[in-house]
Amino acid sequence: MIRGIHHATVSTGDLDRALRFYRDLLGLEVVHSISWERGEPVADRLTRLKDSAATLVMLRAGNAFVELVHYESPYPRGGDPERPVCDHGITHICFDVVDVDQEYQRLKAAGVEFHCSPKTIDNGRIRTTYGRDPDGNVLEFQQIQEPDSAIALQSLGDPGAS
Repeated sequence: MIRGIHHATVSTGDLDRALRFYRDLLGLEVVHSISWERGEPVADRLTRLKDSAATLVMLRAGNAFVELVHYESPYPRGGDPERPVCDHGITHICFDVVDVDQEYQRLKAAGVEFHCSPKTIDNGRIRTTYGRDPDGNVLEFQQIQEPDSAIALQSLGDPGAS
């Protein structure tokens, strides 16, 4: 039985830069990290790579996680930072936000590249925009306007509350 989405993984060529973006700018909390050296047979079998070595950092994003991975071996090919969202594969990660206009202004001022300013869609039910992380991965920032909507996240409580 599937209980839900646990995490999405972003492979990066610069882990420090990715952490500055996801942890420092977006405010996700680092909750776990692990590395493995070449010659780890279990890691090689899971990833279907030969002589893999990597560092993973897991960040909490409300009700799910974003995992950053930096491979030292084998040497990865860089992604296309302009990859169109219509290409096959995972196209974006969507973050649920309280105020999409405020997040857009904050992130844009910090240098985040956006496709456009927030737009209202789905007969006024959603305000959303797409931007890109430093590696060119597409991120959606979405505000559900109706809390009782079938696609609204269940209440996560006040993230500032203890």
